[in-house]
Amino acid sequence: TLSVRRKELLPGSRRFEWQPALKNVSTSCDEGIINGLSGWASSLDETPADTITRRFRYDVALVSALKDLEEDIMDGLRENGMEDSACTSGFRVMIKESCDGMGDVRQKHGGGPAVPEKAVRFSFTVMSVSVLADGEEKEVTIFTEPKPNSEMSCKPLCLMFVDESDHETLTAILWPVFAERKAMKESRLILSIGGLARSFRFHFKGTGFNQKMVREMEGLEASGSTYVCPLCDSGRGEASQNMVLPSVPRNHDENLERYEIWRTNPFFEPADELRDQVKGVSAKPFKETHPTLDALHWDIGNATEFYKIFQDEIGEVFQRANPSREERRSWRAALDKQLRKKMKLKPVMRMNGNYARKLMTEEAVEVVCELVPSEERREALRELMRLYLQMKPVWRASCPAKECPDQLWRYRFISQRWGDLLSSPFKYRYNGKITNYLRKTLAHVPEIIQRDGPIGAWASEGNESPDKLFMLFRNM
Repeated sequence: TLSVRRKELLPGSRRFEWQPALKNVSTSCDEGIINGLSGWASSLDETPADTITRRFRYDVALVSALKDLEEDIMDGLRENGMEDSACTSGFRVMIKESCDGMGDVRQKHGGGPAVPEKAVRFSFTVMSVSVLADGEEKEVTIFTEPKPNSEMSCKPLCLMFVDESDHETLTAILWPVFAERKAMKESRLILSIGGLARSFRFHFKGTGFNQKMVREMEGLEASGSTYVCPLCDSGRGEASQNMVLPSVPRNHDENLERYEIWRTNPFFEPADELRDQVKGVSAKPFKETHPTLDALHWDIGNATEFYKIFQDEIGEVFQRANPSREERRSWRAALDKQLRKKMKLKPVMRMNGNYARKLMTEEAVEVVCELVPSEERREALRELMRLYLQMKPVWRASCPAKECPDQLWRYRFISQRWGDLLSSPFKYRYNGKITNYLRKTLAHVPEIIQRDGPIGAWASEGNESPDKLFMLFRNM
């Protein structure tokens, strides 16, 4: 009974059809979990891939996700007063794609040598379903995912034992997934919903990626690159001088064109001039990511920077040049001790979402200010955090126009003041340099919300949450 029930719940038990048929994709509807290396017998140097990967076929997984939402779709039609039998075509489904490395997931017990085992998870979330009824001019949204950042709405598509930094293996494993995705964008799905065959078209947004994965998939140089922001062409020096004014965002097609220039060097330019022309593109982009901001890693990146600012202020770095490593260690130890004593925040080796949320509060600033000798510097720190907390709801909200309209309207003004603060009291830290996430906070939020709508709902938290579950199952 359990086996039968499992087959009904997992992808591979629904009947469907594509019109036209998907290119280079099987027409079989009953494929469940498949080997992610199927159809890829060997790597470029003719040796077997040293990895294990399992996945669902992309279209089969999407069909299963839509059937899970069958009741919600029918309820949405009824609530909007739409005739069930009249809405058999014109359905549009928005899909959020996420991909992230899970770090070291090897089993921590048992004998034998410790084998490093890293994993990567690729998943998707059905964000919304809308329909354009026959004879109507306006599209109506009949389903919106209420918890877009929950692991319950995030559907795993592909799990693989591979290091996310291994560009060749990652590319080879995910290439069939992206080929299926491309085929689905050019076709429409015919699926029975509510007892009637209805046609669906899919639109994909690759937004659930951290900066490392975006750079990997778009062929950009690593995060230490002069080209600090994966959204625009600004260099580190330019971005620090021009903190607020945005640049023209990058896009996938442009990155492909720049890669061809990098690969062929048609005008025989010197390496430095060629690199400046392609703006940091150094490998072939193999996956289109949506030029946006991942709210989770954004919070983590900014909290990491504030954590360093707190240490610098405790040591009064603005008054001295090149403090020793021992001095920096003593400032960090003092900060960790204070946060642990007053806020029950245990030191972490690497910043995570929960720590970032607790650190980026006015309470935390007041605790840190107890260790800062100068009252003037304490006021600057308080103002820096106060302005940051006014901006944060804009990129964290699922619908900023409804949830925080005042902050949205005033965002450019607040970010301008925040940038002025970074470039005056904290000039010692940002003179000629700026971090990727601070650049995004200052320059790109309003234009992205104006173009795409909310940022918070399209974050990668739903893909990050199941990592602990995966490691728990591995240990069991």
